[in-house]
Amino acid sequence: MTVSESTPERDETQSGGDGARPGDDPRPDAGLPSDAIDEATAARGNVYALAAAAFAEPSRGVYDEFADGSLDEAVATHVGESGLDVDPPDLTVDDDRETLAARYNDLFVVGYSEVIDGTDGTVENQGPPASLYESTYRSEVSWNDVNLDLARAYEHFGCEIGGEERRHHDHVRLELEFAGYLCRLAAADSAPDSGVDPGDPANLDRARLDFHDRHFSVLASGLRAALDEEPGTSVYGRLARFLDAFVAADVDDLADRLDAGVGGASS
Repeated sequence: MTVSESTPERDETQSGGDGARPGDDPRPDAGLPSDAIDEATAARGNVYALAAAAFAEPSRGVYDEFADGSLDEAVATHVGESGLDVDPPDLTVDDDRETLAARYNDLFVVGYSEVIDGTDGTVENQGPPASLYESTYRSEVSWNDVNLDLARAYEHFGCEIGGEERRHHDHVRLELEFAGYLCRLAAADSAPDSGVDPGDPANLDRARLDFHDRHFSVLASGLRAALDEEPGTSVYGRLARFLDAFVAADVDDLADRLDAGVGGASS
């Protein structure tokens, strides 16, 4: 599951250096190009890319990055470089991998089953309490409209959905990777081999603000609220609360730069 450049000669993600693919280890040392000129924006891109990796199903590689503290350290470092007044999340885990994987499945994939009547085996099944898809939190907009708008945004910036696992465009990992990719374009004085002209940095800041306002802010807020209502969310609850605060601070900063007002368009 990646947001990949659509140029034929390359297929790696552009959300933060090496990016993250399904089953890949998160790469705490994955940075933006050495020619990045806006270190704060580059750091924000790395935060989004690492968060995308953290929301992968906890394979052995993903779990190891949680367990050995390297993911926690990398996120804290980039948050400190981001220029945003947001406390980094605690991404340490006490669970073993099997427990963390079960927690992930209970929260986001399978849900819960509860025996109602042990005499006849009646079981009540509930879907997962938290969705990783933006459209779940957009009752006023159709699923098709949300995903079509995202598809157009990805295509406009030369990105496409790649990888072995295909997800809908509104999956949290795809939106995080795209947020990181927009930061990459905004941070660098050029985008080597990307096939996309970075253009006016102010226009890229407007694109970032528009993407957060129209999409990722909604997803981050909805995911945080859903997990806040659940017990035992562990690292995923902490990550969701952090992301909601981080994107809100990013939006405020972008709006201030553009003199746009929070979540608004510049005049």
